[in-house]
Amino acid sequence: ARSLIRDNLEKQAGCLNLIHSRMPNIKVFSGTSHPDLAQRIVDRLGIDLGKVVTKKFSNLETCVEIGESVRGEDVYIVQSGSGEINDNLMELLIMINACKIASASRVTAVIPCFPYARQDKKDKLASNEEKEDSKKLAKKNYDWKFRSRAPISAKLVANMLSVAGADHIITMDLHASQIQGFFDIPVDNLYAEPAVLKWIKENIPEWK
Repeated sequence: ARSLIRDNLEKQAGCLNLIHSRMPNIKVFSGTSHPDLAQRIVDRLGIDLGKVVTKKFSNLETCVEIGESVRGEDVYIVQSGSGEINDNLMELLIMINACKIASASRVTAVIPCFPYARQDKKDKLASNEEKEDSKKLAKKNYDWKFRSRAPISAKLVANMLSVAGADHIITMDLHASQIQGFFDIPVDNLYAEPAVLKWIKENIPEWK
């Protein structure tokens, strides 16, 4: 499934290739969450991956240094929300801000797996998983029956991306499509289903 999603994202690079032919000032940078995907995208585009250095200080703060000029450039930052979600999200926010204050004309965040997308509303009733957890935490006086005080974290992430300086978001298969409404900037929510169906038809002859 991951390879199919990756292939679908690479096909979107065909659109970027057309844009690149008309707008040569495109630069693509990669965070540490999925450098292989970013490399495959730039290979399809026929351009070099932007230079960026990411490191952590001794207190585990994330430090990002953009290694080339982005002044007046149309910047794309590829960073997924999988794996170490909190670290990857913070790294993305810092990269967006670094490019924006370095005078990039536009910054697009390419986020195949949108972080905190499951927390898109306040659920009145707890999920089955939470009910199981509530039994374990009963002795600590946790009340998980109602979640009226739960955050809407997907909206918070949307706000953070906008404040960091993102002008455009590209993501895939959002947990809930209404998350697009959390943003005041354009959001493209791509779907893997067409690529998955195409692969099945081409590789499983008996499929109907």
